[in-house]
Amino acid sequence: MSNTTISPADVSRRLQTDDSAPLFVLDVRNEAEYGEWQIEKSTNLPIYDELLEYDYSTLESHVDELPEETEIAVMCVAGITSARAAEFLRTHGFDAKSVADGMNGWGRVHRQYEVDDVDGVVQIVRPGTGCVSYLVHDDGEAVVVDPSQYIDEYLSAADERGLEIVGIADTHAHADHVSGARRLAGELDVPYYLHEADTGALDSVTELVDGESIAIGERDLDVIYTPGHTPGSVSFEFGDALLSGDTLFLRSVGRPDLEDSAEDAVRTAASQLFDSLERVTKLDDERVVLPGHFSDESIRPLATDLGDLRAETTNQLLSYVEAGDEEAFVETIVDSLADEPANYNEIKQINWGNEQPGSDVEELELGPNNCAAN
Repeated sequence: MSNTTISPADVSRRLQTDDSAPLFVLDVRNEAEYGEWQIEKSTNLPIYDELLEYDYSTLESHVDELPEETEIAVMCVAGITSARAAEFLRTHGFDAKSVADGMNGWGRVHRQYEVDDVDGVVQIVRPGTGCVSYLVHDDGEAVVVDPSQYIDEYLSAADERGLEIVGIADTHAHADHVSGARRLAGELDVPYYLHEADTGALDSVTELVDGESIAIGERDLDVIYTPGHTPGSVSFEFGDALLSGDTLFLRSVGRPDLEDSAEDAVRTAASQLFDSLERVTKLDDERVVLPGHFSDESIRPLATDLGDLRAETTNQLLSYVEAGDEEAFVETIVDSLADEPANYNEIKQINWGNEQPGSDVEELELGPNNCAAN
């Protein structure tokens, strides 16, 4: 990076750990775009359209509100208008840098977290997309679960820990991000695991079967078939951990309308999801729920004991499951579905093997995550 730019990875690191050198993130995108999708701890000054016209009047009128002793990272869509704003601020004495590639670059950031309450699980979070994947390991071996298309992140995570990756698994055919599972499995010549109901046109898949296991070192990754979000959705048990994929989130559940949005189909899938949730919520209270997505939850790693999740009131849909009220569960889902994830059908076609990813494959995933039922 030049002395006029800062990388999204450095922004991520500074926001997480660098209390000795705090960072002020100034997002200059329009208010609507910022409201949909933003970096945590950022401040919005909606001057994007003005900056396109080299109009700095609004920015100038707000300079007294900006920190003089703190480095400023300016964010926009792709790093162009933010570069203009950062240059203007530097001429006014601020230590300002443009975030390289803007929110496009932020979508590529990955963060690693050791899950302290369970042994052998590394959680890998993409803060810019809400996607969560896992490196599950024992005795020098590892399986990657729900990898993003940025497969070097998983190769590096395994290498840092001296692990050999022996398999790759997707909990389902994703609609919000392009899976890196097939490419990573092919590069390493290891099995790619997926339930047969979600394989589409894919070949060379090792099918996941309810009740069977994937061996990892001296331990097993156990398969629980949990359809509803998709016909082939599964969850995994690994010791005290429940990798719940897009079946159970901390504040919601996976939406059941991305395969077929017709109301009858959604009701059928929602009923399947209810049954799946009944099954996983019968596990013991100490089981640690590790979901496949998040929205605005701030805890890291993203993990909650199942007993605590049952006791909280933030997951209304889960409370219907606890009460055995399938009708209320289904009706709430049908009545409250939000907009589909951006480009979800094209992403699905790629993950089913019906289409090959094009040059815009990175851009397909950008934007807020809408895989949860509201």
